[in-house]
Amino acid sequence: MKLRSIIVDDSSMQRMAVAKLVNNHPNLALVAEYSNAIEAKNGIKNNEIDLIFLDVEMPIITGFDLLESLENPPQVILITGKPDYALRAFDYDVTDYLHKPITLARFDASVKRAVAKYEQMHQVNEDEEHIFVKSNLKKRKVILNDIKWIEALGDYIKLVTDEANIVILSTMKSFEKQLPAEKFLRIHKSYIVNLEKIEKFNSKNVEVSGRQIPLSRNKKTELAEALSNV
Repeated sequence: MKLRSIIVDDSSMQRMAVAKLVNNHPNLALVAEYSNAIEAKNGIKNNEIDLIFLDVEMPIITGFDLLESLENPPQVILITGKPDYALRAFDYDVTDYLHKPITLARFDASVKRAVAKYEQMHQVNEDEEHIFVKSNLKKRKVILNDIKWIEALGDYIKLVTDEANIVILSTMKSFEKQLPAEKFLRIHKSYIVNLEKIEKFNSKNVEVSGRQIPLSRNKKTELAEALSNV
């Protein structure tokens, strides 16, 4: 499971530091970064967001101002250089409060708390784990277990399921970050497969629903190891 996350901070250096932590965490997927609250509010309105890493001290519209303007805010982890904001922070029912500079251990503890809260709120069932994608200008819920494989199509990718093929604007690299690594593996520059859907494989291909999908030479060992853990 990955929480779809955004970073809101007027400091480019701080955004870069937090983005590195987010991108390296297995339970987070970075959707966007915003340098001000106005852009962030529009982004939250137009995307399915689970978690905001929000700087308190921003010019014109502060982090607290942004929270007050949101009708149904997602989870929030506040980030600030001033410890005296802590009491006020929890008036907004934030998930956690991080003081700069952020340590890896403290960041991981905050994310663990956010994941636990998400599971409690949504009563996550592993069989129904899902993501939202935008296809034909509409958001669409996709159950991860329904995906058989993902195929690159130039600037787009195609999600192949039993019911339909869903084409979305995305790179393989970006979409791969939204998928649980224990269930999906990129076996070729143009293909990601659901490990549970693989019927058989050899040194050159894997077979999913009777379809032969190419296997890169340098992915053979990784595939064998991944399948042994499914």
